[in-house]
Amino acid sequence: MGLFRRKDSNVWWMSFVFESKQYKRSADTDDRKEAQRRLDFIKGRIAEKKWFPETVKDQKPEYAFSDLVEKYSAWAEPRHKGWKNVEVAIVRQLNMRFREVGLNTFTTHMIEQFQSDELSRGLKPDTINRSVTTLKSMLSKATAWEMMEETTLRRVRKARQLTGTTNRLRFLSLVECQALVDSCDPHLRPIVITALNTGLRKGNILGLQWDKHIDLRHGFILLDRTKNGERLETPINDTLRATLKGLTRRLDVPYVFFDSATGKPFKDVKKSFHTALKNAEVEKCTKCDYQKAKDKTKRNMEYCPHCNSEMVTHKGITNFHFHDLRHTFASQLVMAGVDLTTIKELLGHKDIKMTLRYAHLAPAHKVEAVKKIGNLFDSKNENLVQVREKMVNYHVFRTVSKNADMSTLASH
Repeated sequence: MGLFRRKDSNVWWMSFVFESKQYKRSADTDDRKEAQRRLDFIKGRIAEKKWFPETVKDQKPEYAFSDLVEKYSAWAEPRHKGWKNVEVAIVRQLNMRFREVGLNTFTTHMIEQFQSDELSRGLKPDTINRSVTTLKSMLSKATAWEMMEETTLRRVRKARQLTGTTNRLRFLSLVECQALVDSCDPHLRPIVITALNTGLRKGNILGLQWDKHIDLRHGFILLDRTKNGERLETPINDTLRATLKGLTRRLDVPYVFFDSATGKPFKDVKKSFHTALKNAEVEKCTKCDYQKAKDKTKRNMEYCPHCNSEMVTHKGITNFHFHDLRHTFASQLVMAGVDLTTIKELLGHKDIKMTLRYAHLAPAHKVEAVKKIGNLFDSKNENLVQVREKMVNYHVFRTVSKNADMSTLASH
């Protein structure tokens, strides 16, 4: 059983057993990989009792997961700017696990077993959930491209996300933001200021070009394609405008942020950003919540201007990454009273669910809402009295109208 070639032809033939009888069929291809795929498909259909000898020519070949990876990569790369990172981190890992698996053989148990194996390797639930989400997205495309049956996709979707996940949300206070900016090297400072005032991702910031993306006249940064494939228009505020105008612009370099020695854009600023975090200093009161970014040109504050308690200098910002500047941008807007829909548009989120992670930072709005409903039901509230009078008058009007309609009907 298996594949073989006849002496007079380069076409592969398949040999398999069905109901204790051996069958030989042409694979109609000289490609061994394609022939094996068709043979595996027939064997799978036999196992499911869905194959019969007279229908062999009507059967579609089974595609392996590696075939989907190749097609999906070609589709995703021009559409998603961050595809390279996703492809390296997730898709290649999935391909190593499921390379030879036929698409129609995916089951709920197969996905759950993958989750269990990844947990045993010590991976966090968040990491595993991202892999499973990507896998489901790929298999959904496979169904749309008629590489896989919808019944298989329904089985895959039954696999649930792992619980115990933690949505990391680290952001800086305004004082910490100032301390970080003050500790940045000259080449890093405008990059950090841009991140804090726009919420753009690091890749978008480092790739900014004057003529292509920056419109100082109308006050916008225009990105044709972001991570999610959408166009994004980000307003330029006064702080960012002053920062951009203060940059040295070279006619032979189109980029906003570049290495002055080479004229090439920065690929990463991880090292200098880490140094800035390490050197950031904040002066904090030992009694109250007062804090102030340390002015390195002056002596330390000895006493708090609010409660006259001792001030202590804290050096270094820990557990913070460059992407957290994006969280800081959104978090500070929420705490300033900006609505989540506007923040969703500024961040370029496709789904409001992504933006809702910041909702808990606006407790003042919830307090005010509860106060309003409390005032509404206050018996001494004049508005409530007016509402009650309107309700009584409306009830009387409806009663009179109803009686009038009944009398009119009776007259006929």
